Parts: sequence; C-alpha cells; structure tokens
Amino acid sequence: MKPAEGSTVIGKSVTIKGELSGNEDLYMDGDIEGTIALPEHALTVGPNARVLADIRVRDIVVFGKVTGNLHATGRVDLRHSAVVNGDIFGGRLSIEENAMVKGRVELKASESKQATAQATAVTGAQNSLVLEPKA
Repeated sequence: MKPAEGSTVIGKSVTIKGELSGNEDLYMDGDIEGTIALPEHALTVGPNARVLADIRVRDIVVFGKVTGNLHATGRVDLRHSAVVNGDIFGGRLSIEENAMVKGRVELKASESKQATAQATAVTGAQNSLVLEPKA
C-alpha cells in the first residue's frame, strides 16, 4: 500500500496519544489513541495501523484496525484487511470481501443530493395521481 502523493505520512513505528488534526490528507500506519479530525481531507489507515480513536474526516480508507466511531462526510472504504469496531456514519460505504465490521452503520446523502431529492419529491407531489374509489 503506497500513500497518495501529497499526503502526510505517519509511519508504522510512530505512536500518538492525544488529538490529531490537520488541513491535508493523511496516511496513518502507526498507532494512535485519542481523536482524529480532518474535516475537509482524507485519511488512509494503513495495514499496520492500530487506531483507538473517534475519527471525523471527509473520506476514509481503512486497511488496518480501528476501534472507535467513524464520521465521514463523504466515502468510507473498508478494504479486505480492515477490522472496524465502532459505528460508521458516512455518505457512501464500500466494504471489500473479508473486511470485518462490528457496529452500527448510518449512511446519509450529501446536502446537494438531499436538495435534489427534496426538489424531486416536491415536483412529484405536484404532479401526483389521485385515485378515488367508485361509489
């Protein structure tokens, strides 16, 4: 697994305890205990990573072990070696074969998709067909 170009890399020998936040994409292959906040950026949890944290990101790809809740405004991608113990909240979810999840999953459409769906529902309501029983 190679980190995306331009992302910050935290190697497998690094251990962090506390709060991790930033304004760029992050490839995490070490151990972290605490919280991770990258609200406008992507997080990749590498195959050697052991994460015990609540995570708030735009997108997340998990190859390693995560214990804690995942909050993503975009995509949650669990690869074949992923082990997640916690609730997943996201816009989209992809789970490869052999990935393991123990927790609740809640998917919500992004705000632009919700606005389109609401506009469609309103338009559909205006053009709705009403059936009345014969007397």
